[in-house]
Amino acid sequence: MKRYLLDLSYKGTEFHGWQLQNNAITIQGEIERVMSMILREQIRIVGAGRTDTGVHAKFYVAHFDIENEISDNKKLVSKLNKILHKDISIKKIEEVSNEFHSRFDAKSRTYEYHIHLYKNPFLNDLSAFLYFLPDVQKMNEACNILFDYEDFTSFAKLNSGAKTNLCKIYFAEWKQENDKLIFTIKANRFLRNMVRAIVGTLLEVGRGKININDFRQIIESKNRSSAGQSVPACGLYLTDIEYDIA
Repeated sequence: MKRYLLDLSYKGTEFHGWQLQNNAITIQGEIERVMSMILREQIRIVGAGRTDTGVHAKFYVAHFDIENEISDNKKLVSKLNKILHKDISIKKIEEVSNEFHSRFDAKSRTYEYHIHLYKNPFLNDLSAFLYFLPDVQKMNEACNILFDYEDFTSFAKLNSGAKTNLCKIYFAEWKQENDKLIFTIKANRFLRNMVRAIVGTLLEVGRGKININDFRQIIESKNRSSAGQSVPACGLYLTDIEYDIA
C-alpha cells in the first residue's frame, strides 16, 4: 500500500465545507469522486482538518492510500484539474511515508480573515464587508491578551464534540492594507468556529463596544454567549499548515 500527499487549494463558496456529507457537495466528496474515477479504485482521502461551509483554503493538505504506485504524478494532477470543480485546484501529489498523517502530524495552522471597508460586489464571496472603520491599534492590543490563555471555550462552537478546548496561539495580528483589513492567527490547533468568533469579538473592541479588560473577562468566563457574534464565513482562509515532514 502506497501513501500520497495532496497539496491543494479551494474556494469554498459553493461547497458545504470540507468533510464528506451524504446529501451535500463537499470538497472531500468532489475530490474522492474524481480520483476514484481516474484511478479506477475507491479512494478515501484524509484532510488536515475540516473547514465549514463557505470557508476557503489557499493551502490545504490531505493524504490517501492506494494499492499501486502512481506512475506519473504530474499527469495525474493535470487530469484531476481538468475534471474537478472549477473552484478546486490540485497543486501537487507526492509519495510520503505510510506513517505520515495529514491531520495528526500538523504542528500548526494559520488562518487569515479578510475584510473590505467599501462596498464591492466582486468581493462578496471572498471578503466580509464592514460598515465602519474599527480601531486597529486597540484590536491588536486585545490580540496580545490571547497569548496569556490556552482555554478558548468562549470562542468554541457549542456542542462541537471536541475533547478539549485548549489551544496554543503563536501569532495574532491585524493589518490594514489600503481599504482592506486582514487578521492573521496561528495556533497549534483551532476549535470549530474559533477564528470567526475571535474576529467578531475583536471587532467589538475595535468599535468601542467593549474594552481590553472586557475582552480578557470574556476569555476567562469560558462562556460562548459572553463573546461576540461569529463573522461571516466568506472572509476566512486557511493559509498554511506546518509539518516536520513532507
